Amino acid sequence: MMRKLFAVAVVAAFGTLAVAAEIKSGPQAGEAVPGPFHPLNVNGDTPGKKTCLFCKYGESPVAMVFARNPEDEGTKKLIKKLEEVAAANSKADMGAFVVFLSDDDKTEGKLKKMAEDAKLKSVTLAVDNPAGPKDYNVAKDADITVVLYTERVVKVNKSFAAGKLTDKDIDAIAADVTKILPEKKK
Repeated sequence: MMRKLFAVAVVAAFGTLAVAAEIKSGPQAGEAVPGPFHPLNVNGDTPGKKTCLFCKYGESPVAMVFARNPEDEGTKKLIKKLEEVAAANSKADMGAFVVFLSDDDKTEGKLKKMAEDAKLKSVTLAVDNPAGPKDYNVAKDADITVVLYTERVVKVNKSFAAGKLTDKDIDAIAADVTKILPEKKK
């Protein structure tokens, strides 16, 4: 009996630790997206200018990502997948942008090269300060924060610590895009 109680206590303790390890970053599902901010766009319609991507996409379905490391392979794979998904849903006016939170002067150049190498047409890359936009509450320990929203309300939020984004997570994010797309007419 004591062994069973000990086993239950251990499972309960580890379950609590697993929940505590989850990162809460950015606006959460059901919340309104906080509003305009003006990152430096590296590609897209206004390269080299601080432009509001939140404003650009309005009520449309949007994949908004905050990332910290432009050299992370998982981040690169996520951007490639978002490029595919956004292009495939262009008729729904889907927008997609990735804002890198950094004060490193080299980030802009790295992102220009990334956009060129990946031939990005549907995903805009941008740079903002390390804390992220005011009122967006991007966690310092979140290496990647993915927010899928439509009509300026968050439908999906997923956050990852450095090195924790997997191919399976990327596929799940791509599948979650259906939650922000308009329903297909029958």
